[in-house]
Amino acid sequence: MAPKKIAAGNWKMNGVKTSLSELDQLGAGEGCEVLICPPFTLISLAAGRAGAVQIGAQDCHANASGAHTGDISAPMLKDAGASHVITGHSERRADHGETDAIVAAKTQAAHHAGLVAIVCVGETEAQRDAGDTLDVIATQLAGSVPDGSTAANTVVAYEPVWAIGTGRTPTTDQIAEVHALIRDKLAARFADGADFSLLYGGSVKPGNAAEIFAVPHVNGALVGGASLKASDFNPIIDALSRA
Repeated sequence: MAPKKIAAGNWKMNGVKTSLSELDQLGAGEGCEVLICPPFTLISLAAGRAGAVQIGAQDCHANASGAHTGDISAPMLKDAGASHVITGHSERRADHGETDAIVAAKTQAAHHAGLVAIVCVGETEAQRDAGDTLDVIATQLAGSVPDGSTAANTVVAYEPVWAIGTGRTPTTDQIAEVHALIRDKLAARFADGADFSLLYGGSVKPGNAAEIFAVPHVNGALVGGASLKASDFNPIIDALSRA
């Protein structure tokens, strides 16, 4: 199999029931998968009306059940209609102290539940300025993607922390350098490492999507703010379809 093209939207802590009308206006995306990850409260409702759009979650607990008040397990997400779950997003790593080991455990839990995990990696501005980007990404990748991962159950998203929601975007050369590293590391570790879908995330907008999708080893995007409105997300989906 070749890497799938994926246009994934992360709504983060945004969205109420009326927001689901945006799903009705999303294009199907010729030759690519379209995925929206709404808040937990909307997953079941979204899955019931999404049509060709797949529905994912933004996080899961590493355990399948238990005394973990306020947490949601991967089997619960699957039961609610989710097909994917994001693990290791930089906001989870920063706000909740998630380590690579925690991310790997959540990713394994997603696999066991039959979900596709979108594992996020990315460097901070300080790490980029110090010239440590490639070392940081390699370390996160090794620690966050568990053994047994395959191109069918795992997607890797590169999200430079300093580009998320800031309007700043790395140069295409910087994106290419990191995506090439990720591809090389996956290919060296997994038999089907050349087939994993690699997404770029961080201030992806209609105006820069085509340029980003032209970068080698970029198979799609994990989009934040621009995924909240179909009028913003549809041009990104269209750009990926044409890439």
